[in-house]
Amino acid sequence: MRVHRSRVRALILTGLCALAAAGVAGSAPAVAPVGPPTSTGTGGAAATVERLATQAAVATLRKGGNAVDAAVTAAAVLGVMEPFSCGVGGGGFMVVYTPGGARRRPHVFTIDSREKAPAAMSPTSFMENGTPLPFNDARYSGLSVGVPGTVRAWSDALKKFGTITLAQALAPGAKIARDGFEVDATFNDQINQNLSYFDDVPATAALYLDTDGTARDVGSTFRNPDLAKTYDLIAQGGAKAFYTGAIAAAIVQASTQPQLGSSADHTFRPGVMTAADLASYTAPQRAPTHVRYRGLDVFSMGPPSSGGSTVGEALNILEGYPLSTFAREQALHLYLEASRYAYADRGDYLGDPDFVKVPLRGLLSKDFASTRRALIADRAAPGAVPPGNPLPFNGTAALRGEASVTETRPGTTTHITTSDKQGDIVSYTFTIESTGGSALLVPGYGFLLNNELTDFNFDSTTHPNRVEGNKRPRSSMAPTIVLQKGKPLLALGSPGGSTIVTTVLQILVDRLDLGLTLPQAIADARVSQRNGATSSAEAAFLQTPEVAALLARGHKFGAPAEIGAATGIEFLDRNRTLVAAEPVRRGGGSALVVKPSG
Repeated sequence: MRVHRSRVRALILTGLCALAAAGVAGSAPAVAPVGPPTSTGTGGAAATVERLATQAAVATLRKGGNAVDAAVTAAAVLGVMEPFSCGVGGGGFMVVYTPGGARRRPHVFTIDSREKAPAAMSPTSFMENGTPLPFNDARYSGLSVGVPGTVRAWSDALKKFGTITLAQALAPGAKIARDGFEVDATFNDQINQNLSYFDDVPATAALYLDTDGTARDVGSTFRNPDLAKTYDLIAQGGAKAFYTGAIAAAIVQASTQPQLGSSADHTFRPGVMTAADLASYTAPQRAPTHVRYRGLDVFSMGPPSSGGSTVGEALNILEGYPLSTFAREQALHLYLEASRYAYADRGDYLGDPDFVKVPLRGLLSKDFASTRRALIADRAAPGAVPPGNPLPFNGTAALRGEASVTETRPGTTTHITTSDKQGDIVSYTFTIESTGGSALLVPGYGFLLNNELTDFNFDSTTHPNRVEGNKRPRSSMAPTIVLQKGKPLLALGSPGGSTIVTTVLQILVDRLDLGLTLPQAIADARVSQRNGATSSAEAAFLQTPEVAALLARGHKFGAPAEIGAATGIEFLDRNRTLVAAEPVRRGGGSALVVKPSG
């Protein structure tokens, strides 16, 4: 990835600095068209939920940047345009494939930029009088704010594997933040989801609400000069400018001394983050999870994410069935039940590997999957099933826990998929957790702080995923790359909180077993079973012909809810790629290639 690094940097710097220079006072706000949801071509590809982010990624590729450069550039734009889902106040997971060459083998690696609990947190931090706080009381508080990891991930990824600087990657996002963009229905709706909390926090209200206290109007121009300033400071000083100095001090103050208006009707409890917590943050490189599925190699994110292990375990269970020969309703039944059993194990064993011994080898064992598959019947289990015992297949002891109030809660996030002409691939999911995060905006710097620490099992003092100082909470993010005979076949990922795992799994089953194309699999109506009495289902799924047969098998479905907004790339012959984004959910995404071929 480092070939001709200085030459590539010079070319991209020329182009991006010209783009940034165009963002002077008085520049017209950006208008973000949607789509196209699918493109085919060569030279590299990108897919995100926002057209301007995808365009920025492809512009970077056209100027000689690689997939990592493109992913970070797109992420910085999304931090401006999707502030309720992601941004510098949060964290995420990046999975990267490099093709190697004459002297190097192909390699898959991951960067863990999951937020960390401040050192002063403890298993009882979210408890009062021995009772865990209600979710919203925990979420809308300084207590829920983890030490952000996104800026460290961007900086490390570019230094280790990119060809451009952090300043170059931030330039398009800073321009959009300064010039503004048109508010769409999704942006307006996500403010409304948080309105009664946003209006409690003067800094948050000033940015996201109109003077009458309502959400920014659809069609109006939204500008965030404070976030542009933050990007400029990071561009000048690197990640150090975020994790130390004025920005770090502002983060600490916003989380430990939440500033509320005189008419606030909620209590925002103070957090315990310190400047030392920020200064010591690192984004470690970790080994990916890996399973073989029908001759393919599936790589994803390991602990502290549960995404790779849970998708992997479910695939191992499903590999015992010839799904491609089954009727769709039977295949869906098995997909739901495999998800149920994999989620039971996720809930019992997954936590931060720096704190607990996660039996990952056992969870991803084919033999352990056989024991779980043997429990699946023709009818759905009537409710939650107990976890299995992967320890005999693991070789080490592990700490076990129990289900939690946070186990099946949905959330928001965003996902980026990129590739380049050299064959590098990035699958990157990042987030601020719930839509709107903690609702605490950092005054003067224009970004929301995450509520990631509610992803701990904060109602337990014994669970592997219990709250502890300097610990990373369990995640569901599952950025995934699939190889066929050592060559890339698919890269994909999705937002959606605890539904991320099932969204990625359903897309893989649709594409690899049930004959759907990648765009069809991404658009397919979704259903998600997370070891509960009911499965979450979209309204469109409940209208499919398979529902009657699934009901007859004992499946139950809850109130309809939108699930996921995925992106992905499929690698075709002759160096062509088929790139796809969500066509409808969250207003629809955008998938572009460097050189379209129709």
